Amino acid sequence: MSVGLSATGVANKFLAILQAGTPFPSPPAGLYFKLHTGDPGAAGTANPSAVTTRVAAPYAAPSAGSIAQTGTNPSWTMTATETISHVSVWDSATSGNFLFSFALTVSQPVVSSNTFTMTTYSLSLTPIAA
Repeated sequence: MSVGLSATGVANKFLAILQAGTPFPSPPAGLYFKLHTGDPGAAGTANPSAVTTRVAAPYAAPSAGSIAQTGTNPSWTMTATETISHVSVWDSATSGNFLFSFALTVSQPVVSSNTFTMTTYSLSLTPIAA
């Protein structure tokens, strides 16, 4: 599987909203990022980093079909030497639901005790009608 939306965590819920009479589901309490050394797969659990912590990622209000990272950048203290290539996004710091995943533009090699910081990320639903 390539990276993308979770079928059960996001895609099916979004499509259900478009059906007449289906109420909006409760929004997630937040978005929590988890690091991976390869594609996280359909469940968001494949190829996990040695770092098991999910870190909250704050976002600005939506605008023009997009949300962008704002506030404190998510960061992790690395516990192993590895190459981070993907991120999964969850609706909870522990357990919860897998929402979506993405590949980093450039894989990042890290060394144990380094700090890995995500400095920018945005999510867009496109195309937007003009």
